[in-house]
Amino acid sequence: MLTEADSCQQGEVGALLRREGLYHSTLSKWRQQAAEGKLDGRRAQAQAVQSEQVRELKRLQQENARLQIRLEKAEAIIEVQKKLSRLLGLES
Repeated sequence: MLTEADSCQQGEVGALLRREGLYHSTLSKWRQQAAEGKLDGRRAQAQAVQSEQVRELKRLQQENARLQIRLEKAEAIIEVQKKLSRLLGLES
């Protein structure tokens, strides 16, 4: 609502408020709360985004740990194959 009111030209704000059934004092109060960062909608949305980012970070850290283990196993297998190849004289 604040964004819509702020985008109005001079004289259009009154029409917007009448259409929505709001008083100018309500709009002023919302603007003040927004300036003070007290509007719960933005805070809740920011917290939801942060919570989603925390979950994604945790998932990526777990995937990274799993892939590190797979990499270590693959490197160990490659080393064994190299040693076996040398022992059998199959080096290229």
